[in-house]
Amino acid sequence: MTKKRASSPMRQLLRLVTGLIIIVSIFLCLLAFLRVLHFQSKLPPSFFTSQRSHAFIHEDQFKGPPKVAFLFLVHRDLPLYFLWDTFFKNGDVAKFSIYIRSEPGFAFDESTTSSAFFYGRQLNNSIQVVWGESSMIEAERLLLEEALYDPANQIFALLSDSCVPLYNFSYIYNYVMSSPRSFVDSFIDVKGFRYDPKMSPTMPEKRWRKGSQWITLVRRHAEIVVDDHTVFPVFRKFCMRRPPIDLRLKRQLLTVPKYRNCIPDEHYVQTLLASTIPWKRRSWHPITFDYADASPWKMREIKDIDHVYYEYEQHTEFCHTGSKIASCYLFARKFTVGAAMRILREGLIGPYDVTAIPNM
Repeated sequence: MTKKRASSPMRQLLRLVTGLIIIVSIFLCLLAFLRVLHFQSKLPPSFFTSQRSHAFIHEDQFKGPPKVAFLFLVHRDLPLYFLWDTFFKNGDVAKFSIYIRSEPGFAFDESTTSSAFFYGRQLNNSIQVVWGESSMIEAERLLLEEALYDPANQIFALLSDSCVPLYNFSYIYNYVMSSPRSFVDSFIDVKGFRYDPKMSPTMPEKRWRKGSQWITLVRRHAEIVVDDHTVFPVFRKFCMRRPPIDLRLKRQLLTVPKYRNCIPDEHYVQTLLASTIPWKRRSWHPITFDYADASPWKMREIKDIDHVYYEYEQHTEFCHTGSKIASCYLFARKFTVGAAMRILREGLIGPYDVTAIPNM
């Protein structure tokens, strides 16, 4: 009886120690789990999408001809669908693919476009886009990421809803495939007022560039844009469009010069790639082209641009495809429906079906 009573307190002590160990273990596991959640919350949203790209970027894992991915970043529908429909009809369907970023919920089908080339080509993970904000960059990255899932896509042409091709499909395809580089209009922003010193040291001012969002990238450069989770968060935080100004408020006008009017999509890709590729080409920013402006001689004038003059360097550089001097521009932008109709009627991109032209 004495031994049994003596061992009872010992068993109670062992139970107490075991219970404390279990409680401490649970607490440590919970603490570790919370630390993981906290770490993930600090990562930029693009981190999670960019890491997935490593699983599908394999340039040599495809059979057949390499393709050009046409990436349309549009507000809602594609107003120049009839021009692009003729362009694609005169091309080889095995050599191109189409992706569209439209407003969330908008679908390209028989009720929204008469061109079957665009049926179901909209992104399913589209986001709302506001001009002059970083959402433009996010939409661009989503288009590139979706296109990278197809290893046959080797050239990526980012286009707006007012862009038109200047040549037929065969010419553009042969041009970009014979030029193993990206076409990104880029130059140092000498004005400097858009750069925010707070971007340093992640993005030093010497790498600050300006250009157009409507570009053509080779696959390795598209990968850089999609996999970026360093520069984009800096742009999202410090590069923002100046809010609208009420000209009637004099006090508000006094603060305008102090606010940096930074348009993210005019700087992001050029700045991101500046440390990798020595971009030199300057951009050509056109006015809006209407029917009267899209004359044969005006289109020829654009096509005849085969060199760029760098004023600050006093240097002229010719554009090439392979070893031959060629036109610097394959696409033009800011074309209205009327101007696109005239391009079609002039036969600049090949034979067309007259019934495909919309009635105005």
